[in-house]
Amino acid sequence: MTLQQGLAFGLIGLTIAAFIWGRFRYDVIALCALLAGVAVGVVPAKSAFDGLSNDITIIIGAALIVSAAFAKSGIVEAALRPLIPYLKSERSQVPVLTAAVTLLSTATKNVGALAILMPVALQLSRRTGSSPSRLLMPMAFGAMLGGIVTLVGTAPNIIVSQVREEILGKPFGMYDYTPVGLALAVIGLVFLAFAYKILPTDRAPTANIDAALAANAYFT
Repeated sequence: MTLQQGLAFGLIGLTIAAFIWGRFRYDVIALCALLAGVAVGVVPAKSAFDGLSNDITIIIGAALIVSAAFAKSGIVEAALRPLIPYLKSERSQVPVLTAAVTLLSTATKNVGALAILMPVALQLSRRTGSSPSRLLMPMAFGAMLGGIVTLVGTAPNIIVSQVREEILGKPFGMYDYTPVGLALAVIGLVFLAFAYKILPTDRAPTANIDAALAANAYFT
């Protein structure tokens, strides 16, 4: 192993350790790792920030902006508000919330879609005594299922599209994933509508929603 390889592996190890430690913000850790890579010569200085001009970075950034716009607008909560009085049990809550996050994640980043609807799920959990784990886990899977329906739903779709463009000269379109992705999403939703019953119920609803949603370290 050469010195450069050793430095690269060491830097990667330290970065992973810092992520696991969780003491500092993740964007700060990533930036410090990049600058350290430049300082020790692992990353060429002239190309250190080339990734910021990459199509994938721009598309993902734009998708995050759209997700934030959905969250700030309150349109999702407004759309679900007429249904909330009827969502009195897990039997009705799970299918509706999972379908909502699946639909939303077809137009925004799947992580953003989940973050938008998590407060609604936790409020319902506290109000009706439902198990948070039985609501949130199906929603997490629903967000992933919705992400495979369109190009912008999840980062791997965008990466594969760029690789296709480099090889064939033409990327995937926005809805090229839809025929397969939509079929898988529907099958997954039907399964999740019943499979939530096998999830654990020993976790009581959180008494503090703000504490449950505390994720400042993940945001820039």
